[in-house]
Amino acid sequence: MAMDFIDQLRALASRIESNKDLIQTEEATKTAMIMPFIQLLGYNVFDPTEVTPELVADVGTKKGEKVDYAILKDGKPIILFECKKCGGDLSNNHAGQLFRYFHVTDARFGVLTNGLTYRFFTDLDQPNKMDEKPFLEFNMLDFKDQEVEELKKFAKVAFDVDSILTTANDLKYTRAIRNLLAEWMANPSEDFVKLVSADLLPGKRFTPALKEQFTQITKRAFQQLISSRINDRLREAMSPEMPAAAPAAQSPIDTPVAQEAETQGPAIETTLEEIEGFHIVRAILRELVPSKRVVMRDAQSYCAVLFDDNNRKPICRLRFNNPQRLVLGLMNGKEEEKVAIADLDEIYNFADRLKATASAYIAE
Repeated sequence: MAMDFIDQLRALASRIESNKDLIQTEEATKTAMIMPFIQLLGYNVFDPTEVTPELVADVGTKKGEKVDYAILKDGKPIILFECKKCGGDLSNNHAGQLFRYFHVTDARFGVLTNGLTYRFFTDLDQPNKMDEKPFLEFNMLDFKDQEVEELKKFAKVAFDVDSILTTANDLKYTRAIRNLLAEWMANPSEDFVKLVSADLLPGKRFTPALKEQFTQITKRAFQQLISSRINDRLREAMSPEMPAAAPAAQSPIDTPVAQEAETQGPAIETTLEEIEGFHIVRAILRELVPSKRVVMRDAQSYCAVLFDDNNRKPICRLRFNNPQRLVLGLMNGKEEEKVAIADLDEIYNFADRLKATASAYIAE
């Protein structure tokens, strides 16, 4: 697998984010989103001996059943793809053909996708019968590094059934427990609140009033714990690239705006929104420059994204200190144009502007 697999994945994700609203049919979804995804995994979508579209089989009383794509190895299917239109429903009610076809082939993996989300199934519960729940779910517009590592196992150069199945069971149950914990964080069950508060209320009856009080306390404790862990990780991850305060001798400052960026005090805290926004900008610019040339430097009033860590070459400014009011600062030469955005995904709408700004610095 190429070393830049994740960058290729981000580039595809950026194109999908930009074009998804234009894709209205299943065929368009296959051509613009799913075929490039299969190609990215290293399979030749133009070679029918490797990727067969609309593979046909008779399944019981159903004649001429077709699965949208089958990836073949030594002439036998190894991965089946059932495709829906962009953003379409991926419930099991819409996976009938995949379930039926899985049963009559040698394939151990079935994928249900709408071009945005890919759900990977196997037969952990009963041999040769596809599970009702996926063991891996990959979201093209919101993926984690660990999910990318699992996805790599399906690439042509790395594909090994036993290797994938070894981790599939753990992935399935880890995902289920993670979802349960997420539900408890948002809406702690009475039994869970009783469990975590039992040692704090020795001998006391768990009255409705205590239940209400400790339910709210449990929710706050969860939120504070996660927030604290995130901030610790962010500080640790960003410290090599983002010094707390750049010495004045190393970073000459000419403009009031630049002075604002360099006024770093103890109140500066890099937010999760700033980190996510920074990585979106990096992904957008990856086709122009290596990611290491796009650097983040936080300040009290905004978070600057700089070219070559040079405060004279701002690419944009992330004014995300208030998560309820996100403002993206786009550069027109030395001037900044502030644009309100509803969510971080809207940064992709300004990809051309960001690329133009970076291209101007490359040309210097």
